Amino acid sequence: MTTPLSPPGAERTDGSSVKLGALVPLSRPGWVEAGRHLLAGLELAVREINDAGGIAGRPLELVVRDTAADPQRAAAAVDELARLGVAALAGEYHSVVARAAAARADALGLPFLCSSAVLDALTEQPTEWVARLAPAQSHGWRIYADFLLGAGHRRIAVAADSSVYWASGARVLRDHLAPRGGTVIELDMRALTPAAVCDELAGNRATALLLLVGYPEPAVSIVKSVRRDQRLAEIMMGAPAGQPEFAGWAALLGGDSAAIPFLRYLPERLSPLGARVETALRERLAEAPSFVAFEGYDTVAVLTDVLRSHGADRARTAGSWARVAVEGTRGQIRFSRAPGISVWQWAWPPVQVVDRDPAEPDRFRILHAG
Repeated sequence: MTTPLSPPGAERTDGSSVKLGALVPLSRPGWVEAGRHLLAGLELAVREINDAGGIAGRPLELVVRDTAADPQRAAAAVDELARLGVAALAGEYHSVVARAAAARADALGLPFLCSSAVLDALTEQPTEWVARLAPAQSHGWRIYADFLLGAGHRRIAVAADSSVYWASGARVLRDHLAPRGGTVIELDMRALTPAAVCDELAGNRATALLLLVGYPEPAVSIVKSVRRDQRLAEIMMGAPAGQPEFAGWAALLGGDSAAIPFLRYLPERLSPLGARVETALRERLAEAPSFVAFEGYDTVAVLTDVLRSHGADRARTAGSWARVAVEGTRGQIRFSRAPGISVWQWAWPPVQVVDRDPAEPDRFRILHAG
């Protein structure tokens, strides 16, 4: 027997589940490791919510769709999830994919709490339907630029792939560094091999190279080439987008994985809630959880609070972002309208610049906090 779908935004009261749509990169070319951590956080929170009685006695059900880092696939998934009657959307890691999902959710009138994507222009126009937990790229990458200046770097090369996300990041760095005496030298990875990158670095007197490129390739090959080039023994490599956060980075690069600073969104010390969730995530993942796993958990915590307070009506959910006050794993979550940001924004999650310790690559060192 087929149960007819409820009209969009309708609230079910027959004891059926409250559905949340989840957008997650679970296959290549998506960043599968990030997707796995994001999904682990989402699933852990859903399990805990259901163990505590669900949403007014109704179980919370996660309906997962793999975006595979494909904007068109994500937009199609939003359409499908809307037809399936989800109360809201959660997730996504890749910024360009999240932008496509946010545009579709806005057009359909479907609330979307974006977990991890940081691109400032998540939607072209201001919207009431979309909120975000991750800090905007302009916020986090300015903190990274301050770290570079504090470490004495004024001539900074960026090895950049072609995408809206990398171009946006390079622009944030350039705009923040230039008034403070910094120079950004762009190396176009559409035209350069890793060996050619080394030649460029040797000739332009840069003291830092930032990897604004895909993972694992060409990021891993660039790191290996630079590490083996004696001309570049003093150059610092960095990865503001967070590639070294995941265990796969260390597995691929071994000792070369260390001393490459990146951004992560965790406090210096986790709260009791954060510590408990960390333990549960570690058990679920069989490895240390990344900040992305905490973002997944916090996403469901926020949406659960909204659904318990306002029911599963989509319009009421979208109208409640300004009233959210939820204790998440990384601090209290509230949303506001941040200047230049078109969605409701948690301003701001904790931001750190960290790297892997050369003496112990599985251990992270906090280098700077914003």
